[in-house]
Amino acid sequence: MPEVSAGVLVWRRGPDGSELLLVHPGGPYWRGKDEAAWSIPKGLVEPGEDLFAAALREFAEEVGQPLQGPAEPLTPRRLPGGKWVHAFLLEADLDLADLRSNMFEMEWPPRSGRRASFPEVDAAAYFTPADARVRIHRGQQPIIEDALTRLALPR
Repeated sequence: MPEVSAGVLVWRRGPDGSELLLVHPGGPYWRGKDEAAWSIPKGLVEPGEDLFAAALREFAEEVGQPLQGPAEPLTPRRLPGGKWVHAFLLEADLDLADLRSNMFEMEWPPRSGRRASFPEVDAAAYFTPADARVRIHRGQQPIIEDALTRLALPR
């Protein structure tokens, strides 16, 4: 059975048009990577958990801010690895200066026997639709396109 994730794609009305909020994964593997490295804030849905509740929980864990307000479900997408992502589109203009992400632990350096902690997310930023298309992980591009269609933004 494939894993299921849920996340929130936040958008805001920026000075030069609408912008989409993406997060950059923390940890040593993603350090220095920008193009096709960013993601929507998302994570695994617990058994029996409501999809939107899971999306809000994951956003709060990764960005450090709770969200509220109406959200529009986007079309569920299957990522190349087989995982399903249920994303929700929500308007919010957040102050990202105080990013607080939960931490994860992994062996680092590889095969060293040592464990190190890293933030799950090391950056969050709003991007224009054109910039979001370049930065979003390739498997999540259909989520961006679905959101832009629903927002009636230039494709």
